[in-house]
Amino acid sequence: MRTKEAIAARIIELCNQRKIAVNALANISGVPPSTIYSMLNQKSKNPGVVSIKKICDGLDISVREFFDSDLFDDKEQEIE
Repeated sequence: MRTKEAIAARIIELCNQRKIAVNALANISGVPPSTIYSMLNQKSKNPGVVSIKKICDGLDISVREFFDSDLFDDKEQEIE
């Protein structure tokens, strides 16, 4: 799993834990739904740290908590 796939999986995981839809996440985080869907569909080649930070703020978690998941363990360096 690549990092952008892990980010998408983590967003979905957090939404499921909180029982909120992606559109609700967009509303509480101030990130346009199209940006979040782009991250989820991996159309976004590089999910921006500012968008991730806003998502974290909307979920009331830190960026550290966002990345504190087994999904991000043992990621190899990605150079494209």
